[in-house]
Amino acid sequence: MQPAENSPQTDIDFPLSHRPWVKNYRSESNRDVALPETSLSHLMAEAVRTVPQKIALEFFGATTTYGELGDQILRVAEGLRKAGIQHGDRVALVLPNCPQHIVAFYAILRLGAVVVEHNPLYTSAELRHMFEDHGAKAAIVWDKIADNITSLPADIRPKNIYAVNMIEEMPFTMRTALKLPIGKLKESREKLEGTARGTTPWRQFMKNQPLAADHHRPTAYDLALLQYTSGTTGLPKGVMLTHRNLESNGRMGEEWIQPGNDEVIYAVLPLFHAYGMTLGQTIAAVCKARLVLFPTVDMDLIFRAMKKTTPTILPAVPPVYRRMLEEAKKRNVSLQGIRYAVSGAMHLPTELVAEWEEATGGLLVEGYGLSECSPLVSCNPLNSSRRAGSIGVPFPSTDIRVVNPDTLEDVPDGAEGELLVRGPQVMRGYWKRGEDTSKTLLPGGWLRTGDIVRLDHDYFIEIVDRIKEVIITGGFNVSPTEVENVLKQHDSVADCAVVGLPDSSGGEKVTAAIIPAEGHAIDPEELKQHCYERLTRYKVPKNYYEVEELPRSMLGKTLRRKVRESLEAKYSK
Repeated sequence: MQPAENSPQTDIDFPLSHRPWVKNYRSESNRDVALPETSLSHLMAEAVRTVPQKIALEFFGATTTYGELGDQILRVAEGLRKAGIQHGDRVALVLPNCPQHIVAFYAILRLGAVVVEHNPLYTSAELRHMFEDHGAKAAIVWDKIADNITSLPADIRPKNIYAVNMIEEMPFTMRTALKLPIGKLKESREKLEGTARGTTPWRQFMKNQPLAADHHRPTAYDLALLQYTSGTTGLPKGVMLTHRNLESNGRMGEEWIQPGNDEVIYAVLPLFHAYGMTLGQTIAAVCKARLVLFPTVDMDLIFRAMKKTTPTILPAVPPVYRRMLEEAKKRNVSLQGIRYAVSGAMHLPTELVAEWEEATGGLLVEGYGLSECSPLVSCNPLNSSRRAGSIGVPFPSTDIRVVNPDTLEDVPDGAEGELLVRGPQVMRGYWKRGEDTSKTLLPGGWLRTGDIVRLDHDYFIEIVDRIKEVIITGGFNVSPTEVENVLKQHDSVADCAVVGLPDSSGGEKVTAAIIPAEGHAIDPEELKQHCYERLTRYKVPKNYYEVEELPRSMLGKTLRRKVRESLEAKYSK
């Protein structure tokens, strides 16, 4: 059955129930999307059945058709079934963008099991908490970082660990070249693969027969994904997303884009991130599009791919668009043909929009989302009503309220308040975190976003501030508490506060305010190295400022907002 907290509501007791923003939609876009009653497994099977010869994936120039993709999905599903994976079991993915990532994702879902995505650049310490929390029975990992999983304590280490070699999916000529004992090629190979002791090679899956056609499929309301998200009060929480959550969000994107029959989507954003997953993987399946996969944001790879296939849809973040503009000028390459670019995860500068649209002849719009919403909530319309500086209007089938964060009462039109969201994309809750779920999901299916917004006279949404203190850097969320806990392990740190300061890219720089321990001085390079050993690189503070004291509440809690304001006033001029 559908979870009670996400049940469709017919109440009209909130001011925006009539969705006045719909007037800004494209004429082809509907107020609502048809909500799925089947699973993502059915969605992929439909694409395999109807367009088997169409190219589904492209990776370094090598291509995979939908028919080939469907066959691989069923062989991996059968291998996992034989290994004991059943409906509801968790299977961890620790992979960069590569064809095996897509195959594994849908193979797990075909069994009714639950995908758990992880950043492959996480340290062993960061991964340990998540594996303790979700208890995955199997893991499919990049061979380069497999040691981070095989070295986990026996009581939390998955029974079966499968290692993926990305080179195996590259074109024959590239695979052959990487075997040559030439300095640069050898260096490239070492960056791409590892020995992965104590694992089973991914290629073993392909020896299986396809999963039986009559094997039970999951339903729309079954759990499909655990997406870990950084909180402000400690360790990441697992967001529970169902098949219906994910597919309905993909359908919203489809309604927005109004895709043609030959769309090409560039997956430069990581698939382990909710934004990359939905705007890449899910929408590609909905649209039966070609998904071009990039394991990292590398301009050489992107422009090499453009010689073969120009993207028609490019989801990314502002720094990627900026770098592409700069590189296109250097290389004398045209960006014409990129019809729609959808930016998220950080503020999109107005001047960047103008430059991009002039260079491409297409549109660049800003949207907004969060993991708890699968993640899409709002976007600027892909028409003349779009507004630079705004995060747009709600997607179809999505309701919003703007409320006083203390009383949860609706505020007057144009006033600032916390954004609440309701729709079929809203999560079921946090994995094993009932108290956190009850604080975030309100009666009636409303989700508290923690973002302070205001609506203009045409009901476009403008972000004003965040109640949550999560730092957004490079499109990724960073928990201040997690970084502070690592810094406090260093002998020179008596206390600290970690905040985000504005960055010229439109995001934030992770910044540490530190009270030094008695008899110690602050050494930024030493602290960086200390953090690098325990945190993924994007979480490591860029700047370290010595302070005599930290502002605190009456209860002794550090007031990070005041820390941020103080550092901004002193150092961001």
